[in-house]
Amino acid sequence: MTTLIAVDLGNESGRVMRVTFDGRRISSSEVYRFANHPVTVNGTLHWDVLRLWHEVQAGLAQALREPADGIAVDSFGVDFGLLDARGHLIGNPVHMRDGRTEGVMDQVLQIIPRETLFERSGGIGFYVINTLYQLVAIKRDAPWQLEAARTLLTMPNLMNYWLTGERLSEFTHSTTTQCYNPLARDWDRSTLDALGIPTVMFPPIVQPGERIGAYQGIPVYAVASHDTGSAVVAVPAETPRYAYISSGTWSLFGIETRQPLLNRAALNANLTSEGGAFGTYRPLKLVMGLWILQQCRAAWSAQGLDTDYGRLLAEADAAPPFAALIDPDDASFFPPGDMPERVRAFCGRTGQPLPETPGQITRCVLESLALKYRVVLEQLITAGQQAVDVLHIVGGGSRNPLLCQMTADATQRPVLAGPEEATALGNGLVQLIARGELRDLAEARRVVRDSLPPTRYTPRDTAAWETAYARFQGIMTSIEKSQL
Repeated sequence: MTTLIAVDLGNESGRVMRVTFDGRRISSSEVYRFANHPVTVNGTLHWDVLRLWHEVQAGLAQALREPADGIAVDSFGVDFGLLDARGHLIGNPVHMRDGRTEGVMDQVLQIIPRETLFERSGGIGFYVINTLYQLVAIKRDAPWQLEAARTLLTMPNLMNYWLTGERLSEFTHSTTTQCYNPLARDWDRSTLDALGIPTVMFPPIVQPGERIGAYQGIPVYAVASHDTGSAVVAVPAETPRYAYISSGTWSLFGIETRQPLLNRAALNANLTSEGGAFGTYRPLKLVMGLWILQQCRAAWSAQGLDTDYGRLLAEADAAPPFAALIDPDDASFFPPGDMPERVRAFCGRTGQPLPETPGQITRCVLESLALKYRVVLEQLITAGQQAVDVLHIVGGGSRNPLLCQMTADATQRPVLAGPEEATALGNGLVQLIARGELRDLAEARRVVRDSLPPTRYTPRDTAAWETAYARFQGIMTSIEKSQL
């Protein structure tokens, strides 16, 4: 029996997971869970990174009460810490949802044309949260930090540094920064130089499956350390004609390719071709995901309402269908706050009935999310020039039966849901490949299918969903016109 430890840092919580493999079947179990609450200091939203490190150590101490054969870390993308010459943090890492990058992307694109930046970064999409724009914001607001910095480490690489003492940057996480050129296999020094960002602080790149050091004598491995990269490793796909949704706070909807997508369709759709494990790429699109519903639950909880997910889904299932629709990616839904009121405000702006009850709002959010998935699926098919026969939903959203069924209905594709713990499993699978216990991705995915067969959802009510999709497209078009 091989036992591996997967440290998984999510936007809302972190876990230390034990992944076990008996040579045929793989499983995971939670050893330790901790909250990941950002903190605001002097108006800036930060990750509480020292608290996260404390919790990671506490979780590892608990996990290592039993023997383990490897440790690896995965995390959310784009955010980072800067280290000085002594290896100490220069300030507390800033949260991706902080407002410091507002307007920065436009400044960057005045210096480097959109097409040029898209090509240099290997097809990374234009999201204001990207590391590149955060660095430009630092150069504007606190240039002394860049002058003092000797190493930039994104979140899992920062944790790996504290575990092993090695300052390295894992490939999949490096690609999310928009500072890396995968075609040149180097940091995008042309872009960084043009923006006045010191390149000396960007560390060497390592690939998933490399051993990078040890913690208490146990090997520490680089895996697909972007959490979506690890989740995609564990997608139980049998055919290359598939798409995946890694469903959680964000919904990351993509396909798997051998090269980044650099064509005009990918640029126009703002797809982002993030790196994957073992020679793959993950052209995908970020959709706001379950963030909106999470924030709704927080608001309802503050009002003393019952926010049990099962109850909300039952009320949503009983609510009238397609009463009101939103664009989940509207800018008003990005920052934290009173999300039920923002949903109602969006519906009011677009001339729709206002959902009132938690069940009505939940149904509005989930139907809109499924319809947005249809938009993204069509963009992926066009840009990737490949058919999609089946959708895999992994992560926390895979246990939401209403969303899974709505996704099958909206996209008119069968949905295979699970595994829920895809990120931890993918983390462990890459460690198993690194140890030589699995040959490759294909064998890893077969192990997942055999160990955790997915739940199948078949499309239904296609005519009603087609009508709703046409209406959803009309709402999107009216919003775009109002912003011109």
